[in-house]
Amino acid sequence: MAAVPEYFGSLVFDDRVMKANLSADVYQSLKKTIDQGAKLNIGVANAVASAMKDWAVAHGATHFTHWFQPLTGVTAEKHDSFISPAPDGRVIMEFSGKELIQGEPDASSFPSGGLRATFEARGYTAWDPTSYAFIKDKTLCVPTAFCGYNGEALDKKTPLLRSMAALNKQALRILRLFGNTDVKHVNTAVGPEQEYFLVDAKMWEQRRDLRFTGRTLFGAKPPKGQEMDDHYFGAIKPRVAAYMEELNDELWKLGILAKTQHNEVAPAQHELAPIYTTTNISTDHNQLTMEIMQKVAARHGLVCLLHEKPFVGVNGSGKHNNWSISTDTGVNLLSPGETPYENAQFLLFLCAVIKAVDDYQDLLRISVATAGNDHRLGANEAPPAVVSIFLGDELAAILGCIEHDAPYTSIDTGKVRLGVDVLPKFRRDTTDRNRTSPFAFTGNKFEFRMVGSADSIACANIMINTAVAESLKIYADRLEGTEDFESALQAMIRKTIQDHKRIIFNGNGYDDAWIREATGQRGLSNYRTTPDCVPHLLDEKNVALLTAHKVFTKAELVSRYEVTLENYCKTIIIEANTMVDMARTEIIPAVEAFTLDTAKAAAAKKNLIPGCPCAYETELVKELAGLTDQMAARTAELEQAVMALSEAGGIKGEAEAIRDTVLPRMGQLRLACDEAETLTARKYWPFPTYGDLLFGVR
Repeated sequence: MAAVPEYFGSLVFDDRVMKANLSADVYQSLKKTIDQGAKLNIGVANAVASAMKDWAVAHGATHFTHWFQPLTGVTAEKHDSFISPAPDGRVIMEFSGKELIQGEPDASSFPSGGLRATFEARGYTAWDPTSYAFIKDKTLCVPTAFCGYNGEALDKKTPLLRSMAALNKQALRILRLFGNTDVKHVNTAVGPEQEYFLVDAKMWEQRRDLRFTGRTLFGAKPPKGQEMDDHYFGAIKPRVAAYMEELNDELWKLGILAKTQHNEVAPAQHELAPIYTTTNISTDHNQLTMEIMQKVAARHGLVCLLHEKPFVGVNGSGKHNNWSISTDTGVNLLSPGETPYENAQFLLFLCAVIKAVDDYQDLLRISVATAGNDHRLGANEAPPAVVSIFLGDELAAILGCIEHDAPYTSIDTGKVRLGVDVLPKFRRDTTDRNRTSPFAFTGNKFEFRMVGSADSIACANIMINTAVAESLKIYADRLEGTEDFESALQAMIRKTIQDHKRIIFNGNGYDDAWIREATGQRGLSNYRTTPDCVPHLLDEKNVALLTAHKVFTKAELVSRYEVTLENYCKTIIIEANTMVDMARTEIIPAVEAFTLDTAKAAAAKKNLIPGCPCAYETELVKELAGLTDQMAARTAELEQAVMALSEAGGIKGEAEAIRDTVLPRMGQLRLACDEAETLTARKYWPFPTYGDLLFGVR
């Protein structure tokens, strides 16, 4: 068996492969394109394409594809073979620079939010050389951006790359103010922890709700859930361990730095966490990870559920987005330093993040807005919909001293004067982690915990990058040209703390008192649902931010607004229709059958034993008959609510009607059906129960 270092990245056209397969001149030219954004000429592109093709064919590949990330939230690919006809009737394997640089998939069938009409089919994919090509299923996959005929971004990668460029530009301005001329590039890095559920594939097949929607729309609470906390970090079951072993192998071959695996809190829930890498590559890797998790699960007779809330009453699944900023010289700009210079710089970047999160808390909430995540936020181990920052007691106390120009008494004493005294030293982990905080500082990074498990991390990082870029721009504009840099810096950091301390909260985010305080005296937003928050994407301040930094155009923002609400509506309409279907064709007939048999049993007993009261059967039949009537009535009401959506008047009205009428009626139907489940004999129930699903993998 080969050692991991021998096959890690074996299916990736990475730096070592490029060095081995490209001439020195071509390699250096390509590196300039990757590292500095230099234009790639067609001669270099042809050489790279030829080397890519030879390497891919040697690894068994027969096709290539431009692998991109449209607004569906998943990846897309159109495969073309390498074959070209030869004069003798045979074929040769070819791949040109033109084919590498640009592709032309149909753009009309992907969500565009009005950017493309159905009859306007032309779209383009453009090679992203900053993310390495890889081989998947005997196909060379070239990571690309996806745009329309007129250049509008139709994907998640393009605005992510733009946001990274915006942050790099402003961060370099700040570093130059501190006299740093060595740094040529500033990057954000991300390590997204991925939570998921594993259920038995045979049970999954029997549940239409799981097959059509990814979550259970019905299901009574089992006798045991996660109350004992015995699954969390527990011994991994053999079937799951075999799955994780193969998953790691597949990910490692693709150069994905899968590092940590363990059981999560809920039964059947697990987590995989990678090592940090550049945000663009990390986003690509996470999309690949989700795809491969599901493929490998199928080979083990399992189904991997990535929905944010597949089961009511137990933990949902998130994707903790660990975000940091670092230079190309290896310095983490969110790490406290050893010198006044380093600490002043650290505090400035820290304050930039604090300001960004406070100013654009609505954009952070919008970046994670989906129908699935609405079920998760604020429940069982997920942060609330109110955005706040956790800093820990010591760092918060240090900022308090700076705000009030007061002495800080801890390891060191004296006033914290940037550039003069050393910031009081504190260890990276001076306080416990706050798992209820949406945006927590954890030593040298921030953990954004609101991202849903099925989401692309691109959206969240676009908003974080751009908001922080704006803070840094404001700082640089003020500090450039100032006569007393140190005093101006001290005053600006103090003002940031004063103006934005409302966003800092180190307490229990689940506490109702905090929600009242946050939305009351602190004035923080609390957008509980997708229809509540998404319209704010088009608020003047948000449009101004995202267009000023050239991350989106106004038209692209309108399209995201439309697509997000449309996805929300479609998701819940599918769920509602599935509920109607399951209730009418499975649940009600099952309950009716059991009711009838129970009534027949009571009649037989009375016939055999005259005067027998049959109290149990009589009460049960009465209760089941009442529930059957409830289920039938609530099914009809839900169906009518869905039909009435056609009169809602636009996507915003439809989303609000779904929130206000469809979802409540779905909840009412579920209550009746779940109660019926608890009264119906197991052999009559038409599909696997929560107990079966959550404890069915051994």
